[in-house]
Amino acid sequence: MKIGIISDSHDNIGNTRKAIQKIEKLGCETLIHCGDFCAPFMIKEISNFSGDVHCCFGNTNDKYFSLKIANENNVNLHGDYGEIKINNKKIAFTHYPFHAEGLASLEKYDLVCHGHNHKAKKEKRKNTWLVNPGELLGFNRKPSFAIYDTKTDEIEIIKL
Repeated sequence: MKIGIISDSHDNIGNTRKAIQKIEKLGCETLIHCGDFCAPFMIKEISNFSGDVHCCFGNTNDKYFSLKIANENNVNLHGDYGEIKINNKKIAFTHYPFHAEGLASLEKYDLVCHGHNHKAKKEKRKNTWLVNPGELLGFNRKPSFAIYDTKTDEIEIIKL
């Protein structure tokens, strides 16, 4: 199974829609958003993904109204940190690199994702991928997202 990973969309509806379309075309069945969607209306945007959607808060999210919108739109909003298991792969996601570093050091996850600094990167640490998909905002860098393939245990970072 393939999983799409996005972060730091910061209310950029156009780039978010483009990323979701590409992620769906690549055959992803699950979408993870690592925070900073910003306004709660962005949750409605990511809910348009055809599969399961998981997300966490960033540092610019409305934590109260976002939970209501997530519940109304069948989006799994995990709070500050999320943990899921897909195809026997343990996956954790958070917004902050510092927290992701700590999670990766536990060596109990196959994949740990984060955002916040808008810098796309993938790094294998023993048996754990530590991944930042980059920003969808397109302010500091070219927008990007990541794809994780649970069958091959590979990560691809894709420019929008």
